[in-house]
Amino acid sequence: MELAHSLLLNEDALAQITEAKRPVFIFEWLRFLDKVLVAVDVKEKQKKLVEQLTGLISSAPGPPTRKLLAKNLATLYSIGDTFTVFQTLDKCNDIIKSKDDTPAYLPTKLAAVACVGAFYEKMGRMLGSSFPDTINNLLKALKSAESQGRGEILLSLQKVLSGLGGAAASCHRDIYKNARSLLTDRSMAVRCAVAKCLLELQNEAVFMWTTELENMATLCFKALEGSNYGVRVAVAKLLGTVMATALMPKQAAVMRQNVKRATLEEVLELMATGFLRGGSGFLKSGGEMLKGGASVSREVRVGVTQAYVVFVTTLGGQWLERNFATFLSHVLDLVSHPRATQTHVEAVYSRRCVSFMLRATLGGLLGEKAQIAAGKEICQAISKQMRAVCSSENKAGAADVSASQHVMVCALKELGSLVQSLSATASPLIQEPSIGLLETVTSVLLHPSMAARLAAAWCLRCVAVALPYQLTPLLDRCAERINNLKSSPEAVSGYSFAMAALLGGVHQCPLGIPHSKGKLVVSIAEDLLRTAAQNSRLSLQRTQAGWLLLGALMTLGPSLVRYHLPKMLLLWRNVFPRSQKELEAEKARGDSFTWQVTLEGRAGALCAMRSFVAHCPELLTEDVIRRLMTPIECAMTMMSVPAIIKVHGAHLKASAAMVRLRLYDILALLPPKTYEGSFNALLRELVAEFTLTDNSANTTTSLLRSLCHYDDSVLMGSWLQETDHKSIEDQVGLSIASGSGALEHDPSSIYLRVPVGEAIPGPLPLGVSVIDASVALFGVVFPHVGFPPRLQMLDHFAECIKQAKGVRQQAVQLNIFTAVLSALKGLAENKSTLGPEEVRKSALALVMGALDNPNPILRCAAGEALGRMAQVVGEATFIARMAQTSFDKLKSARDVVSRTGHSLALGCLHRYVGGIGSGQHLKTSVSILLALAQDGSSHEVQTWALHSLALIVDSSGPMYRGYVEPTLSLVLTLLLTVPPSHTEVHQCLGRCLGALITTVGPELQGNGATISTIRSSCLVGCAIMQDHSDSLVQAAAISCLQQLHMFAPRHVNLSSLVPCLCVHLCSSHLLLRRAAVACLRQLAQREAAEVCEYAMSLAKKAGDSKDNLNITETGLEGVLFGMLDRETDRKLCSDIHDTLGHMLSSLAVEKLSHWLKLCKDVLAATTDSEKKDEMDDDTMFTGLGEDDKSKPSVAPRWVTRVFAADCLCRIILLCENADKAHFDLAAARSAQAKNPKGDLLVLHLSDLIRMAFMAATDHSNQLRMAGLQALEDIIKKFASVPEPEFPGHVILEQYQANVGAALRPAFSPDTPSDITAKACQVCSTWIGSGVVSDLNDLRRVHNLLVSSLDKVQAGKGSSSQLYSESATTMEKLAVLKAWAEVSSQSSLTFRSISCRSTCLISLVQPELPSLSRLWLAVLRDYALLTLPAEFSSQLPPDGGAFYTPETIDTARLHYRSSWAPVLHAVALWLSSTGFGAGEDKDDAPSKVAAANTKTGEESIKDRMHLILGKDGFQPLGVPERTITSKERNRIDLNLHISRQGRTELKSNCELLAVELLNVLHRLLLTRDPPAVQLQVTAVVQETIRAAQDHLQRLRSSRDDEGEKECVPSLGEGGASGELVPGKSLVFAAMELLVFILVRHLPQLNTRVKESPSHAALRPRRLPDDGARLVANAVTILAELPSLCTPAGSMTILPTVLFLITGVLRETAVKTADGSVPAPVSAALQGIKTILTSPLARVDAMETQWTGLVRSSLASVLENAQPDESRPDMDDISMLTAITLFLLSASSELVGVAVLQKGCMERYRSALTSADPSVQARCYQLLLSVFQHSSRALSTPYIHALAPLMVEKLKAAERRRPATAAELQAVQEGVRVLENLVCMGEEQNRVQLLALLVPTLISYLLDENAVSSATSVSKALHDFALQNLMRIGPLYPAAFKVVIGAAPELKTCLESAVRANQASSKAKAAARQATPTVQATPTIKLKTSFF
Repeated sequence: MELAHSLLLNEDALAQITEAKRPVFIFEWLRFLDKVLVAVDVKEKQKKLVEQLTGLISSAPGPPTRKLLAKNLATLYSIGDTFTVFQTLDKCNDIIKSKDDTPAYLPTKLAAVACVGAFYEKMGRMLGSSFPDTINNLLKALKSAESQGRGEILLSLQKVLSGLGGAAASCHRDIYKNARSLLTDRSMAVRCAVAKCLLELQNEAVFMWTTELENMATLCFKALEGSNYGVRVAVAKLLGTVMATALMPKQAAVMRQNVKRATLEEVLELMATGFLRGGSGFLKSGGEMLKGGASVSREVRVGVTQAYVVFVTTLGGQWLERNFATFLSHVLDLVSHPRATQTHVEAVYSRRCVSFMLRATLGGLLGEKAQIAAGKEICQAISKQMRAVCSSENKAGAADVSASQHVMVCALKELGSLVQSLSATASPLIQEPSIGLLETVTSVLLHPSMAARLAAAWCLRCVAVALPYQLTPLLDRCAERINNLKSSPEAVSGYSFAMAALLGGVHQCPLGIPHSKGKLVVSIAEDLLRTAAQNSRLSLQRTQAGWLLLGALMTLGPSLVRYHLPKMLLLWRNVFPRSQKELEAEKARGDSFTWQVTLEGRAGALCAMRSFVAHCPELLTEDVIRRLMTPIECAMTMMSVPAIIKVHGAHLKASAAMVRLRLYDILALLPPKTYEGSFNALLRELVAEFTLTDNSANTTTSLLRSLCHYDDSVLMGSWLQETDHKSIEDQVGLSIASGSGALEHDPSSIYLRVPVGEAIPGPLPLGVSVIDASVALFGVVFPHVGFPPRLQMLDHFAECIKQAKGVRQQAVQLNIFTAVLSALKGLAENKSTLGPEEVRKSALALVMGALDNPNPILRCAAGEALGRMAQVVGEATFIARMAQTSFDKLKSARDVVSRTGHSLALGCLHRYVGGIGSGQHLKTSVSILLALAQDGSSHEVQTWALHSLALIVDSSGPMYRGYVEPTLSLVLTLLLTVPPSHTEVHQCLGRCLGALITTVGPELQGNGATISTIRSSCLVGCAIMQDHSDSLVQAAAISCLQQLHMFAPRHVNLSSLVPCLCVHLCSSHLLLRRAAVACLRQLAQREAAEVCEYAMSLAKKAGDSKDNLNITETGLEGVLFGMLDRETDRKLCSDIHDTLGHMLSSLAVEKLSHWLKLCKDVLAATTDSEKKDEMDDDTMFTGLGEDDKSKPSVAPRWVTRVFAADCLCRIILLCENADKAHFDLAAARSAQAKNPKGDLLVLHLSDLIRMAFMAATDHSNQLRMAGLQALEDIIKKFASVPEPEFPGHVILEQYQANVGAALRPAFSPDTPSDITAKACQVCSTWIGSGVVSDLNDLRRVHNLLVSSLDKVQAGKGSSSQLYSESATTMEKLAVLKAWAEVSSQSSLTFRSISCRSTCLISLVQPELPSLSRLWLAVLRDYALLTLPAEFSSQLPPDGGAFYTPETIDTARLHYRSSWAPVLHAVALWLSSTGFGAGEDKDDAPSKVAAANTKTGEESIKDRMHLILGKDGFQPLGVPERTITSKERNRIDLNLHISRQGRTELKSNCELLAVELLNVLHRLLLTRDPPAVQLQVTAVVQETIRAAQDHLQRLRSSRDDEGEKECVPSLGEGGASGELVPGKSLVFAAMELLVFILVRHLPQLNTRVKESPSHAALRPRRLPDDGARLVANAVTILAELPSLCTPAGSMTILPTVLFLITGVLRETAVKTADGSVPAPVSAALQGIKTILTSPLARVDAMETQWTGLVRSSLASVLENAQPDESRPDMDDISMLTAITLFLLSASSELVGVAVLQKGCMERYRSALTSADPSVQARCYQLLLSVFQHSSRALSTPYIHALAPLMVEKLKAAERRRPATAAELQAVQEGVRVLENLVCMGEEQNRVQLLALLVPTLISYLLDENAVSSATSVSKALHDFALQNLMRIGPLYPAAFKVVIGAAPELKTCLESAVRANQASSKAKAAARQATPTVQATPTIKLKTSFF
């Protein structure tokens, strides 16, 4: 392939490769040429290139090659010299004129035609006057060409026309005459080509939309007859555009000729003829037209419908705004015309078409304001119709009523859709009295026709969903009307429909409806059912209405239905006869009317049951199912009532069918086990139903498509379901039923959920629905019956098919196959098998027979069934037999039908058995299918074979790797040769290519020769498909490229792919837009920046060309935001959201301004239409066309604005994670000064606030929520950012007014609860953020909270309720939560006294008395709500303070989100008031009732239990707690703060405290954040302190009572010392602390060391958080013994000391700065606490205690041994610990030789340590040992260590200290010696001084050396001198003796003194003023232990 990349064709390379590969090589060269021609200079090589290219024309190139060839030739001439162009043109014309008609010459002819088209398109008028000859030549060829030639010639003509423009006017008529006859060509591709050619022609040919306008219309209508989807789209575009141009001609054409413009009426009249009469023309006599004649073909009607949409879209949104009234009345007239509604199904189809026209124009082209105006128009149209009906009813005009019902349905349906899409923005429509929408719509509820009443009910449901505050009032209004108008059948029916619809809409309104409405509905329904029998005129309506309401009630879910279930079960039981006897008796009596009422009643009851089972599965206990089965079984026995129908007339058939339908529906939902006794009878009935035994109509099921595999859509054409025209294209579908859904077929669908993707429920006609239900139920029951009945049924099916003939046979067969598929699917889902051999045989015979059926859908179903059978049987031999049958058939068969059927069978077998199961057939299958795919004679065979091949490639996975190359080369060959008009073949080739790419997978990244070839083949294939004219093929190309990009991203060229995707975003084909967005989504995940760049480069290019591209300076992001407004497809929108999300994540921080501007533009959208209205008609007339296309006419809709607000929040979050400078104004300004392009969020703060403000004050509730969320985020992130220009202020202060204004509307009385709740949250954030410190400024926001608090205090049921009780709960709790947060904030800032905190407190204080009461109520409620289910009986029957029993489940969630802050606030409040001691006394009288005589103590105790219970038991009750760590912090803080409560409460709450510690332990196990763990330790500490205080008080009270001797027995452990787990506080604390220690220092666990896999861990420095945690744990550990009796403490002390010494060992590590780690100081402090505790003085424990102390010291000594595994051990800490033992436990340690020896060893090694700081510290510690009061302890140490010290100090004379540390060591040593001198007795003084004084004098420098000595040396000199001068006067006699003994000492000293005095008297004076003694050592531990 690389050889093909040269400017000239490499002919040598071409000659060397095989014949088969040449076309690919040539195509690759042409592709390369196409890219480079524009960029290179071709002057020298042009001649050779032209030769090569023209040579290719006659080499019979395939379709893609000829297209590229033509393009390249045209480009070459347009950039190079043009003088040979006429030669080339003549050459092409000669080829076209050639008489050679052989198929072999055809490609050459087509290539010549393509070249001619390309030349004119590229060069147009440069080719001068040669065009008439060319055009005549093409037209001549057109007459004799076959279909492929006709298509190609027409495309070329289109290009010629587009290139020449108006210059070709002389030929326009000829082209028109020749082309128009081809509009009815039998080839669909040709029809499409003609439509495109004429569309080009009408740009310049004025006659087409003036004199020829009527003929054009007739032609188009004829072209639509028998058309396919492609033709309909193309012709509709032509027709719509011509009509639009006739109405508003293009400027240029009007200037040239004086044209008579058509009027709007004429144009619409013309279109209407097509809709009503089709292509039959207008020339028939009036009589015939009046008679009606045959109805219009559906294809024409659907095509014309699309044309209407094109017509309006071309004229644009503004035109529609101005002319909406005319358009609406015209469209509604269409559907009231008798010809549009000849049969009911036709009427439904016409209604669908009209609805489509309205939705596509109104919904897409108009902005929100214009839509509201359109809504007004629709309302007026409805009331006008209604008036007409009321007046005609008196004249008994049945025709008028039936016509008006269809108008009503269309108008109401559109009005509903309009309101629903506007959502809350539609409120002006509802509120404006002049429109009276609700009155208008409710008036239709009395319309005589059921369809209109249902449509009105549906419209009300839409209103209620859009504006939930209307829901409750509407329900009330309907209930009132039903009660008032009980005697009118229409009213009962209409208002019950409305109520049912409203109830069905509740699930879309998160705030729900009040619980009482359920009771209201039940009472109305009961009343209707009870009174049904009283009045025969009303009995039918009342029965239906009653059951309908009960069915609708069930959709409200179990929490509401639970209360009415007993009554419902009773009602259901009473509808059906109780026994067989009653049933027989019933059959004997009654007339046709009573039977009709009875059947309707039973159908209604079953329908309500089905609704119950579907919506309340939680209530389906075994008992309930048993009670339901009684009526159901009775219904099963009376299933078939032919006898009754025979007696009472056929009009009962429908009612009987309805009963069956409802029965099948409910049985399908119940577990089959419940009715297995009735299987046989049931199956008989089901089989009879779908084999049409008693049904003379040939009704078919609609389920077949959905049971076939989604991938087979290309064979069945069901991809039409995936187009924008889905709702009308259904009508033209293959199945009779499709598309004919309407509400009146099944009123119960008005309250059911709408299927995804549907706008309005469309239940199918009853006949179809019953068959569908029977098929579905058959699939459920079949797997549960035995094998003999299965065999019987399968044989019966074969018999039924044999018996039926013709059309009926097709219908029966379709139904049977659907049922069989349904059964096989059921078997697969149940994992059961099909049965023994004979069952399989029978099934196989049935299926194999259908593989040769002429109906493609049946063949698809048979293939699917075969695959499913193989899956269910799962035996290799059976599968082999099936495969072999198909192999044999395919080898022998020649007919298309069996070849297609059996090739699909192979694909399905592989699909369902997978690669492993069908591996042995792979080779044969592939070889056969590859052969079939090359069968050029039938493209249908190719399609099916390739589709099957794709299935096999997909399912075989890596096993297919060996066949990839041959398959790939076949795919390429076919792509290059199959005519483009066979789009199905190309689609299947795309599927194959995609599957092959997946099979090769990640290998595609490789560089081997074979892989490179495979990869380049794939890329060529994609390129061919991308250039195809069909959207589905282009979509396949995109998904192949997407796969390639996933596996080999380097090899996919984004610079060409991205622009191509951007162009497709504007495509009119949904599937192509979907594919493009899905691909962009994947690309944006990895390379968002490149994608956006390439899209922008396209925008720059598009500036020059006239492509229909809307990429402006906002780039691809802007286009995607725009698409969100237009697109309705769920998948597409979610992909757009994801794509934008990926782009945002990668680019938002770098291109901040760009993204913020995007969001701002979307949020600040105001419609431009107001400004445009001032234009007068003339300017509008001339200015139409170009300019209004360039800017999107519609302002972003609310959904898009909500998304933009969410994006805003994401941008803030991204900036936070990116760089802190985004939130620092000073830093941002300095950064901007350095780099003006740099962009930081804080600089855009005003924009952020403005956007949040706009969103928060919008009409749309969803947008308000998003705006408030954004506002909260902004406040949280920017609250602490200072304002550099005004120190002490923050930047948010200037936005106070905006924040207040944004919040105020959310507190208005009519705001929904969820918004108010959110706003409360923002308020508390704002008040607590500390932005505003001025009391008056805070008041604004504070007053909002005060007003809501009044609302809360008003109590339950005070206001008229619009929403459910849980909404009220949510709002009230949000208010209390907000207050709690503010209160906590004020208490916390109170500690840092400031004006701000006092101001906050002054705001909260007045409300505290009432708040505290409410908060406690919240906690009490929540405590009850979190009880486990088994205690549910203990809940108060009438609910709690803020919830009602009916809404418990939803209330729990609201409580869960607010209890933490409330608990925090309560704890703070109780703590500050001494546990509520200071509660208002004025409250007391009301409270002191007889019942409430609790003492203060008790109420305090209750509160304590409540608060602790809330925290402690919370995680117990709810195992799946998901509290955020933040909330946890708060909780622990609460407990921390309730210290005061603890101290008062310890006496009662021993067990509570244990439980609390257990919960905290569990919390540590589940929560990792260090902050939480630290909080936990703080709480444990508080608990232990409280226990200590309590014990202290007890002891002192016993002391006072004089019970001295029993004081020690107080505490845990008693006399025996036993601690009981679960009851002992100490044990619980130990458990928790050991967990913390072992988690951070695993080495403490002895088991770890003993395990064989243990590798010794070196002591390491813990991270800060860990160190603090361990330190806290150690501190608490040391305090535990004080809680125990002496015996108890002896139980725990060994463990405690073991842990503390262990922590010391593991954490005593040297630090760089010489600081002491927190755990070490805690351990040392702990050792001291324990050693100095009073336990040492308890006689009984003496021996134990001594043993403990000694062994602990022994452990420390052992740990202090130097050890190579611990090189960085901190000797100082170890020495300190040893010293602590010696000082604090001297009595226990005196005379223990081993320990004494060990201690001395440690001191010795420290004194000789190389580290001077260790020496210094050692001297300090020794000093404290030497000075110890017990001489018995100190003397041995003095004897042993003093000589060593003297030696060390003497050595300093020779090696003077060089550093400050060394100097300090010497100084400390001297101090010890001094102290020893001081301690010595008088008689030994001289000897001691003889050691000290010479040493000191030796440190003196002589006079000459002083000046040159180092500062350290000088310092030593000064230190020695001062000490000598101090010692002399202290011991004068001894000093003299020592000095006298050595004269040289004396002289040395004297000279030093002299020098010192001489140096400076002033200095000396200063020095004497300051004391020279160093009072404290300079190395100092953080904590003093001595």
